[in-house]
Amino acid sequence: MRADEQQREPVIHASEAPRRRATIHDVAKLAGVSRQTVSRAVNDKGEIDPETKARVLEAARMLDYRPSRFARGMVRKGTVTAGLVIPDLRNPFFPEVAAGVLEAAEQRGWQVVVCDTRTDDAREREALDVLSHQADAVVGYFKNDDDVLARHLGGVPLVLLERGPQQTRFAAVGIDAAAGIEQGMAHLVRAGHRRIGMLDGDRLTPGPRRAAFLAEVRRHALPVDESWIELSAGHGVAGGEAAMERLLDARPEMTAVFGFNDLIAVGAMRAARRRGRRVPEDLAVMGFDGLALGELVEPALTTLHLDKHRLGRLAVEQVARLRAGEEPLTGADAWLAPELVVRDSA
Repeated sequence: MRADEQQREPVIHASEAPRRRATIHDVAKLAGVSRQTVSRAVNDKGEIDPETKARVLEAARMLDYRPSRFARGMVRKGTVTAGLVIPDLRNPFFPEVAAGVLEAAEQRGWQVVVCDTRTDDAREREALDVLSHQADAVVGYFKNDDDVLARHLGGVPLVLLERGPQQTRFAAVGIDAAAGIEQGMAHLVRAGHRRIGMLDGDRLTPGPRRAAFLAEVRRHALPVDESWIELSAGHGVAGGEAAMERLLDARPEMTAVFGFNDLIAVGAMRAARRRGRRVPEDLAVMGFDGLALGELVEPALTTLHLDKHRLGRLAVEQVARLRAGEEPLTGADAWLAPELVVRDSA
């Protein structure tokens, strides 16, 4: 019998099982053995006393512990595994962010497991349930609030993307939408536009981009209110097209429109041309995100460009700090400010 197995056998009570997802640490504590002994027992390795093995397996059963496939030797010993949760792989914005995460992780010798939640709250929670067993930390986009996320994390460190450090108790990397939209609206106003609409992508509650748009409307004393904002059913081109049709019906006097993202803005250009509006002569169009495809459409899209690779790299830096027991980046260090890129559409 190994030394770490020669311990007083504890009494196991079901009430001791934690409410969060169980980890190997929980099983070891409940069974009164080391993590190495738990690993040998659940993976059916030798060099373990039969009674100890039975006790470990009973503790694992009571805690509903499911060992990670990574913990079963499918990765190099000592490798850090980060989980990346994104809402929509079909949206070209998120693969660019993922590329930044993957590059930064590779430089550290880490590996990354990617989950696509398809912007569904339940799939977010399911992804966390899985990653709480497979990953050493999680980075991602989440709609669920902090309390819900905490219940599904199992104690794994979490870094939220596009939530400002003041908007969550977890580590985060935020986007300074206000700074970017200030640049964009100033550009439109300098070009003589005062009747400016917005196609918003935040469907449930007004988000920071809408708030920043309305703040700039007030700052420039424009004759615009919330009735100049139309919601897009989704973040893609089709949603932008349909929303632009409705906004043109409601506000035919509009001379410029700001899109929640570049895909919505491209949809707005398509709808405008179908209505006989020339871009930018009759209607200026501006996007947000700075996707590479913005240079390929005709006319090329004016946009508020985000360094998406840097967003991913900052997320990995936050993970590294959490794993080292350091305080995460906060303030300006944990925010990304968009930069105005002027092309032909506005």
